[in-house]
Amino acid sequence: MSKLGRRKFLLYGSAGIGTSLLLKACANGEETTGSPQTDTSDTATTPATTSGDTIKVGILHSLSGTMAISETTVVEAERLAIEEINAAGGVLGKQIEPIIEDGASDWPTFSEKAAKLIDQDQVVTVFGCWTSASRKAVLPVFESKGHMLWYPVQYEGQECSRNIFYTGAAPNQQIEPAVDWLLENKGKEFFLVGSDYVFPRTANTIIKEQLKAKGGTVVGEDYIPLGDTEVTPIITKIRGALRNGGVIFNSLNGDSNVAFFKQLQGAGLGPDRYPTMSVSIAEEEVRQIGPEYLVGHYASWNYFQTVETPQNQKFVEAFRAKYGQDRVTNDPMEAAYIMVYLWKQAVEQAGTTDLEPVRKAAIGQKLDAPEGRVTMQPNHHISKTVRIGQVRDDGMFDIVWSTDGPVDPLPWNQFVPETQGYACDWTDPNKGGRYKVEQT
Repeated sequence: MSKLGRRKFLLYGSAGIGTSLLLKACANGEETTGSPQTDTSDTATTPATTSGDTIKVGILHSLSGTMAISETTVVEAERLAIEEINAAGGVLGKQIEPIIEDGASDWPTFSEKAAKLIDQDQVVTVFGCWTSASRKAVLPVFESKGHMLWYPVQYEGQECSRNIFYTGAAPNQQIEPAVDWLLENKGKEFFLVGSDYVFPRTANTIIKEQLKAKGGTVVGEDYIPLGDTEVTPIITKIRGALRNGGVIFNSLNGDSNVAFFKQLQGAGLGPDRYPTMSVSIAEEEVRQIGPEYLVGHYASWNYFQTVETPQNQKFVEAFRAKYGQDRVTNDPMEAAYIMVYLWKQAVEQAGTTDLEPVRKAAIGQKLDAPEGRVTMQPNHHISKTVRIGQVRDDGMFDIVWSTDGPVDPLPWNQFVPETQGYACDWTDPNKGGRYKVEQT
């Protein structure tokens, strides 16, 4: 198994809206830097409370609407972690009481529910969101109130808020290593296909710069509207541009993937000559599309259900015991599960659920997670091992490549001129959410 060193890569986009599949969507518009200039306060305007015998935490995901099929599984993982912690004695001698709210796949609703959890329910933290659109909708709430959100989904980067702890991948922990692996193992000619919104378009912009620097070539690039299933024109363009075979980098989302992979196979563009690398297809998506249409193709994540660690065996067994033996786990679910444990450890180290002590204690927390050892870094993102999986007959992934160990997260894009050379460090008030790294 070949190994890849740590490299710098970020993209600007989002994770998440879906109908029958994961469907990533992003709020268009401004970046949220979380810089010292935009930060507000060190404590919540409405103090969190731990009065009584329980510690209230918020869970804010879509339990209805187009995102429910994706976010319901994340809620299940978070509830599993809470139940395990409570069964082991809770936190600071108290039981965790989850207050669950439905964002309803509607971004204003996410904002309203976030304010309700903080002001009315007085939760000590919130575990929530999936899409970048929902995260950006609630971010002003958490920043204005100085509160805390734990966010579990891989995302586009270009953000570093002191009010958010990110346990999904930054782009340099998912997409750039996948591109490098493809160049080294599958070919130099790439066709880029994506849904027509900011995440795929910006990802592909940066991928093109990466390919230019590494000797690769983009022979085609095409987009269709989110959820569109009319993929025949794209298949035709791929066949014409890659007459002798080549790499397809896929950032299509949602139902588009069902039509895409079925027609790709129907057109005879199999993984032997046309290997496809996807960044939004995991175990659940494979199950819904049908493994027979994806066998041999690839996906890039930090976690697969087939990761061989004792912690993962325990996680999968516990999840199936609670929710059904036919259920599968995936990367966002695992990231949601471990963020509850990272918060627990921070609370125990701080000796309180007060926001500022927990915020400080969270940095440096380590966990032997199902995916492997993770560490919360000063930029509020975690170090993660990068893996590439190949779909097999049973819908699981054979892990064909991984980094030697955890890769440090880089929220700020090192290809985009405006953010090249910038970093984030919340342990130093002179650095904060965005500062220029001195060249040595």
